[in-house]
Amino acid sequence: MTIDPRFGRALCALASCSILILTGASQAQERFPSGPIDIVTHASPGGGTDTTARTLAIGAREALGTNLAVIPKTGGGGLVAMSYVAGRPRDGHTILAITPTHLFAIARGQGPLTIDDLIPLARATDDPLVITVRGDSAVSDIEDLIALGRQRSIKWGSTQVGSIDHVAGAMFAQVAGTELSVVPFAGGGEIVTNLMGGSIDAAALNLTEALGQIERGEFRALAVMTEQRIDALADVPTTIELGYDATFSTVRGYVVLRGTADDRVAILEAGLLAGMNHPSYLAYLEGAGLSRSAVSGSEIWGVQLQQLYVDARQAMIDLGIIQP
Repeated sequence: MTIDPRFGRALCALASCSILILTGASQAQERFPSGPIDIVTHASPGGGTDTTARTLAIGAREALGTNLAVIPKTGGGGLVAMSYVAGRPRDGHTILAITPTHLFAIARGQGPLTIDDLIPLARATDDPLVITVRGDSAVSDIEDLIALGRQRSIKWGSTQVGSIDHVAGAMFAQVAGTELSVVPFAGGGEIVTNLMGGSIDAAALNLTEALGQIERGEFRALAVMTEQRIDALADVPTTIELGYDATFSTVRGYVVLRGTADDRVAILEAGLLAGMNHPSYLAYLEGAGLSRSAVSGSEIWGVQLQQLYVDARQAMIDLGIIQP
């Protein structure tokens, strides 16, 4: 497993802080963390973002020596979660779990935060989107789905209008010359339930949310929205090889807000990385078909965070959602 070199430096920062506290050399400095840490998500329980946060918290609790609670603040395509975090003290005790969905909202100028308000801590997963239908659907491949959308609008499950799965569907429909209608839900778990129940035709589900049902035959994977095939679904073609230039992935990471002290940022980075190097988290990645190489520290994650924002803005310009 390759991890950002900052992992080692951050762990040293965590150890150094603990030594200072134990020796009393920094008696004037408040101990950190001095209480529980909240990880605020925008997703309902059961989805990939929720599961990722709860699993990494197992090892991070041990590393940071305090409880980590996952706090879901659903709604508004990440706006409710961002507004909640913006109103909390910037003392390191509140962490925001962030995905491209949040960056789409920021790029639209919605909510209280800008891209410059986000201080990167660590990246947790790179979870590709898979275009999925129910296992017994009459839609057997991507061409069938496109044909369906030319007869009537595809009922497409999405977490929110303006979310990554909505934009992924809209971009695919645009390049494929087909039509879809977005049916919004509170989170990935609800999309899975409604796709299973037949109330929607298709969805771009994260691999973590769909792999089990695909392996059991309950869902059928039509295409993975990546440039290259993935090991977990080696027989499923990519949108690129099918001739449709639409690639999307839910990159999950963690941030605090600008104004959080640098030493606390370093301690949090070390604690989260330790949580993602814990056996429970590594087992989660393996079971979900995700790569361990996605785990990285703040330096790599910070560069990607900026690029994801640029890409999100460009995608919405291309779709006519916002003006250049």
